[in-house]
Amino acid sequence: MTVSADDSATTTAAELPHALDAPEVAQRLDGRRPAVFLDYDGVLTPIVPRPEDAIMTDEMRGILRSLAARCPVCIVSGRDRAVVEQLSGVTDLVVAGSHGFDIHDPQRGVIEHEASRGWEGLVAEVTERVRAAAAGIEGAQVEPKHASVAVHDRHVAPGERPRVAALVEEVLAEHPGELRVTPGKFVHEIQPKIDWNKGKAVEHLIGVLDLDHPDIVPIYLGDDITDEDAFRALAGRGDHGTPGLGILVIDPADAADRETAATAVLATVDEVGRFLDGLAR
Repeated sequence: MTVSADDSATTTAAELPHALDAPEVAQRLDGRRPAVFLDYDGVLTPIVPRPEDAIMTDEMRGILRSLAARCPVCIVSGRDRAVVEQLSGVTDLVVAGSHGFDIHDPQRGVIEHEASRGWEGLVAEVTERVRAAAAGIEGAQVEPKHASVAVHDRHVAPGERPRVAALVEEVLAEHPGELRVTPGKFVHEIQPKIDWNKGKAVEHLIGVLDLDHPDIVPIYLGDDITDEDAFRALAGRGDHGTPGLGILVIDPADAADRETAATAVLATVDEVGRFLDGLAR
């Protein structure tokens, strides 16, 4: 076990138990009700070459609806909220898009917080700058979002990917102290430099949705580096609430190289479906 820069305990994913048969998971849930938070890409759908093709299956949609009939279920994604709702085909769940900057509850409407206002002009300016600069890099895809702009380089030739990284660094240098970049799988996401992330979004939702009770165990399933903020937030709740469970979805071949604050692992989207179906039952 190691300790990261923010003093959160981490371990490698290869050392974690499997969530489908982990005693730690069963014991934590014994006699309590789960509140489930889910990343979208890589968790509810496999990672695909074209982001617009990540469409949720009817089977997974049915599992989610069955689970939502028994406990709170929220999707927390880096994608725009409207895109998540379109690709998932689910409009009756709480969805936190743009890493939690844009939250909507079918019952309450838009759920606002201070971090969700005041940066719109900056994001629009940066989006146009990135779109113009990336036009000269073959295969680069620019994805404007509610609170950020993402530059995808999955289809950029390996030798040309440093040009994408250089573009991102140039944009950051042009706005000192105003922006940050969140790296992902073949993507650089440029966001306002605000103290907000998926972990903050989950904590906010726990409060707004009145889920901060001893008999409720929050569970977060994610696969990306950005999901580590949520894993850390739930692990840290032991100081002031019921500790949550972080479940990392990761290919076993990659597990030895991934440090994580998660509690357990799943290997595939199919296993995610089995885990959620088990909770629903």
